[in-house]
Amino acid sequence: MVKAYTRLPVIFGLAALVVATLAAQDRPLPDQEAFLKETRKHLQTDSSVQQSYMYVETQRMQKLDKDGRIAEESIKVYESYPGLPGQPRWERLISEDGKPVAANKLADQDSDRTKKATSMAKRLENDPGKERARQQRDWDEAHHERSEAVDDLYVVYAIHMTGRERVEGHDTIAFTLTPRPDSKPKTREGDLMKHFGVKAWISETDHELVRLEAEAIDNVAFGLGVLARIHKGAQFSFLRRKINGEIWLPVKSEATLNAKVLMLKGYNLKEVSEYSEHKALAWTPCIGHASSVSPRASLRDSISRRTRSISARFACEMPHGAASA
Repeated sequence: MVKAYTRLPVIFGLAALVVATLAAQDRPLPDQEAFLKETRKHLQTDSSVQQSYMYVETQRMQKLDKDGRIAEESIKVYESYPGLPGQPRWERLISEDGKPVAANKLADQDSDRTKKATSMAKRLENDPGKERARQQRDWDEAHHERSEAVDDLYVVYAIHMTGRERVEGHDTIAFTLTPRPDSKPKTREGDLMKHFGVKAWISETDHELVRLEAEAIDNVAFGLGVLARIHKGAQFSFLRRKINGEIWLPVKSEATLNAKVLMLKGYNLKEVSEYSEHKALAWTPCIGHASSVSPRASLRDSISRRTRSISARFACEMPHGAASA
């Protein structure tokens, strides 16, 4: 009898889940065109969204044998910080294969970052108009490329709403994206899209991508097949989560593929990146400085503050509304 009672919470929990699922299924699906129009507004790159966040990335690279077992594995752990204007994020290697990076090598990374941040700060001080113009050109070019890639998404794929599913605790609307054989994309990203069938799950309330799965429907060549070739059947997945109840950020990406690099022997590879310890950086846009920090702040904190100060000054000079475009 006691065992029967201890099972009641589990039974009631399952019953509640079933009821919630049925209720979700009973609701009519949203209009596809209107839903996609709203979702499109949120299709900005994660790099732009993450400019106010740092995180830790654990990257596992695995070579698999013919039976899918791990034959070799390397593990690297990075601290990832927002990049300087017009530059990618700064990846600070802190651990490799379970061993912390030596203090002198950390110092070398920090010194190199300090030099780059200081150089940009000096250019802003010595000729702010010229530097802002350069950064604006870089931003305009990146924004244009991103917009064209999003346009190609709708050119390449026939998009079909398939239903409502619960993912990561959120009601999502599921879609399949099937490449159109006669599509003519304008971008390199669009050309790549033509080789992949995709499934996507979009948050019904936030219109943000929650999960994405892609599979190569034919071989994909890079550099006319000389640099690399990914074979049909390669699989990629991407998972995002709502952080601090305010922003959607990546938490995991995974790739499993058979690839040939530089015309050499092919490898079965698996790469898994997990993103954790997301932290909002304390800085005030359009003021150009970080909030007060303890005198004991580490060198990398100082570098990060300098980077954010430069980024903030740039953001304040951008056309109204551009930073959130």
